Amino acid sequence: MEHLNFPNESAEYRTARNELLDAEIALRRQTEAVAAMRRALPPGGEIKEDYVFERVGAFQRPGFIRMSGLFAGKRSLILYSYMFGPERDEPCPGCTHLLDSLDGAARHVPQVAAFYVVARSPSSRLEAWARDRRWPHLRFLSAAGSSFTSDYFGNTVGVTDAMRRERGYEDGKNWDEPMINVFHKDGNTIRHFWGGEMLYAQEEPGQHHRALDPLDPVWGMLDLIPEGRGDFFPKLTYGERSL
Repeated sequence: MEHLNFPNESAEYRTARNELLDAEIALRRQTEAVAAMRRALPPGGEIKEDYVFERVGAFQRPGFIRMSGLFAGKRSLILYSYMFGPERDEPCPGCTHLLDSLDGAARHVPQVAAFYVVARSPSSRLEAWARDRRWPHLRFLSAAGSSFTSDYFGNTVGVTDAMRRERGYEDGKNWDEPMINVFHKDGNTIRHFWGGEMLYAQEEPGQHHRALDPLDPVWGMLDLIPEGRGDFFPKLTYGERSL
């Protein structure tokens, strides 16, 4: 294959870059293979109840809605669990920076699959935050009073005792996690299709869990530069008002 050559690059650079290109192509193939494995999963478990959520009225009609009504004619439903429970003074900065990016995606994804952000905070609190953050496309649901978040591991309440011991979780202490779940509707039956279980897998040394990296353009862009990610972690603001 004929390769690109940028101005004034050395032969050493081109050799190393070609090797990296081979690795990037192999990664692309692996990514496609993993996506094919995901699509080929057998049917997941049927939901144990038709969960009730409260729609947050920042950019949608307020009111209560069951999970079955979220599909809006689509067969698949994506629910992202936002780390913004009622016990938190502020939402998770890591979740928030991802939602900054997903707000743009939320303009397009609903053409194929329904997509909502779920949090345990009351609807009024979520509405105020969404308006302050100026997210015009994300649609929020309050799961206050619902067992959805615990049932589908958007917090650690549902984690088994054995898993808690294995991971060193403190007894009696629970917290939200940025879980993403996909559900599929076939007729009147709703089944869980896939969940971001890597969130609960053992982290690699020197890394955070990186479970949602495939969705995250910030980390993808920082991986392109010589400095890499370094010790950077997103904040809610950077000395200016929230954008």
